[in-house]
Order: sequence, then C-alpha cells, then structure tokens
Amino acid sequence: MMIGVLTALGVAIAVATLTAIVWSIVYPERRLWPPRQYTRLTPLLVWVPTFTLFGTMIAVGVLEWGTWSIPTTIRFGLGSLLIIFGNVGVWLEVSKFGIDQTGGAHGTLRTGGLYQYSRNPQYLADILIVTGWVLMSASPAALTIGLPSILMLLAAPLPEEIWLRDTYGLCCTNRAL
Repeated sequence: MMIGVLTALGVAIAVATLTAIVWSIVYPERRLWPPRQYTRLTPLLVWVPTFTLFGTMIAVGVLEWGTWSIPTTIRFGLGSLLIIFGNVGVWLEVSKFGIDQTGGAHGTLRTGGLYQYSRNPQYLADILIVTGWVLMSASPAALTIGLPSILMLLAAPLPEEIWLRDTYGLCCTNRAL
C-alpha cells in the first residue's frame, strides 16, 4: 500500500513537472520554466517538488530493496559509480551557481567548468543519479518513478534554450545534453 502511494506521488510529480516544461516550450511567453520572475515563492515551487520526487524514489527503492535480480557488480558497482559521479557533477556546479540560480534565479551565463562540455551538466548528472539508484535499489517502483523523471530531465533544457536565446542572444543547442 505504502509503495503504491509513494510511487503514484512520484509519478504524479514527474508528470506534472513534465507538463509544466512542455507548456513552457509551447507557450514561451507564458513559460513556467525557467521562471519569468524569481520571487520568495520560487524556491518553494522548485525545490519542494524536486526533493519530494527524489525522496519518493529513494523511499520506494528502500522499501523494495533488491526485488529484481540484478548482478551485484551492476547493482553496487555501476549503480554506486553513477550516483557518485552524478552527485559530484551536480554539487560541483551548484557550488559555483548557487542554489538560487540553480533554481531559476536570473544570473550569468556559465560556460566554464562542466558547462564547457555540456550545456546541461546538472540535468545529465541528475539522470546519472536516478539511473544509479534504480540499478542499486533493484526496485520496480523506483524504475516506475525514474523513467518519467528522466524524461522530464531530458525535456527541461528545451525551454531554457529559448530563454538563453532571448536573454543572451544565443542558442546553445549545438552542445550535447
């Protein structure tokens, strides 16, 4: 029962966020992401769903720990490496960007660090973390939340590219994810 509720919550957050991203692509003048204006409410609207989404995936992974038979080297070897590399990538750039700018506050265009190789290293790092957790937990419910989360993370840069073009007069889509 608990796994079903948490899974439904995680999938609902991922789908709602993906819907907001698609809205922002279709209607850039009324976009939801990146936020048109950063207010005191913005961090709440960005980080509560983000941490709830990741939290539900972690929780169901723990509750269903090892349900699937995945070889130990893949589960703990590859899974751990993806989680570690993903976290290093995310927090390395967050430390340079700051929490506010990572959450949509206006700032400066970053082209150094991991951004010299990818226009979206934080999303790529999040995908590594999600994939690593799905492998490590060997949980069907974690996969059920992880797949729409990865789809959302793949779509998230698209409205940002429109914003980058409008804000900085350039488009950075020629770089890999």
